[in-house]
Amino acid sequence: MQSKTKIIATMGPSSQSKEMLVELIKHNLNIARLNFSWNTHGGHGIIIEHIREAAIECGKSIEIIQDLSGPRVQEESGHHFGGEDNTEVITEKDKDDLAFGIEQNVDYIALSFVGSAKDIIELRNLINAKGGKQKIIAKIERKMAVDNLDEILEVTDAVMVARGDLGNEYPLEEIPFIQHQIIDACNKKGKMVIVATQMMLSMVNSPTPTRAEVSDVAYAIIDGANAVMLSEESAMGKYPVETVIMMEKIALEAEKRLSKKDIII
Repeated sequence: MQSKTKIIATMGPSSQSKEMLVELIKHNLNIARLNFSWNTHGGHGIIIEHIREAAIECGKSIEIIQDLSGPRVQEESGHHFGGEDNTEVITEKDKDDLAFGIEQNVDYIALSFVGSAKDIIELRNLINAKGGKQKIIAKIERKMAVDNLDEILEVTDAVMVARGDLGNEYPLEEIPFIQHQIIDACNKKGKMVIVATQMMLSMVNSPTPTRAEVSDVAYAIIDGANAVMLSEESAMGKYPVETVIMMEKIALEAEKRLSKKDIII
């Protein structure tokens, strides 16, 4: 039995070989994310080839997300938005990366640091101009995007609750409620919504998650998330297969409880 919730894993040194991808897909990985803040076009091209070969071997269809880096500033402790509210979020690097992604026929383009509907419209025009048909994921990681969520939902295909950068813009104690607000708005509009960042972070170095992480994943799904995403856990962690297995177990249990309305809050 496979969960209805989509499991997304970010590709990296721990997960990009064909052999590892076969194992991940066998354990119900649905979507592979390529982070274009890292690696070269050549490197990503090899990973895409491995994803497609592994999917064929497993007899499954695996979608690919190209995640554009946007105007990010990298620091030792992480990264953050490198601009003001009027900053263009689609950089020249993004345009070059986008051309590559369309050429590789990826399924989704995730746009970082979305501020308003015009950012999505600009990306849609660029995709159309290059003959692409990719769906767009609006990454909600700025206060401006939360304020403009209704207009963004009118033009995007999907949304990612990017909690890492949201935590740079809001007090951390507010993030669960911002997440709930975004999921609820997406559900009402019938838009796919992904919850991302630090969902199973301890599994970078541990074969089992913390109890808090299990609850985080479960309640994101109970709240209405259509997909849950792994970042460092699958890209560079020691236990990518175990992490995907655990996420699938949590998703199945959450969905079982949802179907029975057997939820204690």
